[in-house]
Amino acid sequence: MNAAITVLDVGGTHIRQALWLREGELRARTSRPSPSFKRFPGTSVAELQAMMVRELCDAVAETPDAVVGISFGAALDHRSGTIYASAPLWGGHSEPYSLRAALAARRPEVRWHIVNDVTAALLHAAAAPGRSTHRKVLLATISTGIACRVIDQRLGLIPVDICGLQGEIGHLPAHCELAGRSVELDCDCGQTGHLAAYASGPGIARMAEVLAQREPRRWAASRLGLLTSDGTDFESSLRRALDEQDGLAVELLDAATAPVAAVLRTALCLDPEIDEAVLTGGVVHGLGHHYRHALMGHLTREGLYLTSERSPEWLDQRITVSGPGEADSLAGAGIAAYAGVPA
Repeated sequence: MNAAITVLDVGGTHIRQALWLREGELRARTSRPSPSFKRFPGTSVAELQAMMVRELCDAVAETPDAVVGISFGAALDHRSGTIYASAPLWGGHSEPYSLRAALAARRPEVRWHIVNDVTAALLHAAAAPGRSTHRKVLLATISTGIACRVIDQRLGLIPVDICGLQGEIGHLPAHCELAGRSVELDCDCGQTGHLAAYASGPGIARMAEVLAQREPRRWAASRLGLLTSDGTDFESSLRRALDEQDGLAVELLDAATAPVAAVLRTALCLDPEIDEAVLTGGVVHGLGHHYRHALMGHLTREGLYLTSERSPEWLDQRITVSGPGEADSLAGAGIAAYAGVPA
């Protein structure tokens, strides 16, 4: 197969599109808003799903033997293309939906390949030459949603459970504290107390609201509070406040990264064959070195029993942050589609 593969990365906010070449190059990148429940309030999930199918099908040119790789931000079974849930796109809806079948019904001449967006990002990250000798690689994305995947490089395999799932950590129960008290927040999926409710991009913004309510005087006097009151968007305000070493901003990020550190600590404790845990996603990249610093602070204070004492560098060497373009779901969608096309 020599022709370019159309690749799409569907997130809760945007749909990115490009052409993927066999050499790994991406061309003709574009981006447009996703049809989500937040963008179209009051629209039924069935209508949103139909909008998504039209959007994806219309994005593919009518050419012979068209191949499409889709990276989709959802809990899904990539063996069948069945989506179980996508909180950023459809809220708390969790009825299985066969996206692949819906796409094939509308465009039967196209070969559709669908994987989870974190799976796609991991496939691209794991293909880097520097990771070729790793036994296992874990990739965690912290963005509008949160999830991770682990690949066994020796087998080229991302193991899944009976439902075709792995690494949906964003919906694990988590504990979080602010200003000395526990916090209970709702996740976009509708449940209370999930990891994503505290540590995702929207979760950190909700945590900030709680902090402002609990510590109104400190909030008003802080750089974070002053920046947001001046109309600067929250993400930019948080990054600027952290750059200026604002104590309240540091406290907020410390609280939001605590449950993420707990998951990574457990993963590395249970599976020491994970040679690298790669962090990616809008939150990680937006906050830069501040994010890893906060995360490693937790893992330094409370690491792995005995290992952190005897080999304190072991955890630090394993947790990295992906650079620009190093864990691109668009490229991973191309890798997955190419692997699934007969030679």
